[in-house]
Amino acid sequence: MIGKLRGVVDSFGEDFVILDVSGVGYIAHCSARTLQRMPKVGEPADLSIETYVREDMIRLYGFRSDAEREWFRLLQTVQGVGSRVALAILSVLEPDALASAIATGDKGTISRAPGVGPRLAARLTAELKDKAPAFAPVDPALIALTGAVEEGAAPQPVADAISALVNLGYPQVQAASAIAAALKGAGEGAEAKVLIRLGLRELAR
Repeated sequence: MIGKLRGVVDSFGEDFVILDVSGVGYIAHCSARTLQRMPKVGEPADLSIETYVREDMIRLYGFRSDAEREWFRLLQTVQGVGSRVALAILSVLEPDALASAIATGDKGTISRAPGVGPRLAARLTAELKDKAPAFAPVDPALIALTGAVEEGAAPQPVADAISALVNLGYPQVQAASAIAAALKGAGEGAEAKVLIRLGLRELAR
């Protein structure tokens, strides 16, 4: 099995790069984000590789980081996600951003990827939510707060404050993040109007 390739960029295709390794050209299928960040033709490059072996073919998938490769594997553990959809998701979201979106249940961000509708986005967040925090630079308090809001278990002032920020046009996850930060300063017993004021201050930074 091939786990890594280091060579010289030979050429690019619509969804792949050919890497010349000691005179042998390896075709590695990549996300659009990875292809955009590859060096120019003739320059050295290396890729983390995921190798798929089937009866009728061998296909290589290339990634600029091990984290991207790990997400490629993890995404495909969810029903309805194959290699094409996994690459589409990684084409629009960095690994950290993807992990954060799943950890906080941000289905809207995930559904920006081609081929990912609301139902599949919901399945991804539900099935991978417990695994995402290990990959995400997300405050555990934000994850807990987001979960409480979704389950209707958040204190009323907190729910009201988040709702107020959403009504002002802020995305749900951004609003929850601001209120989570506000809670740290104001305390759990703070009124909604206090949380809204502190939340807006956080969003203005």
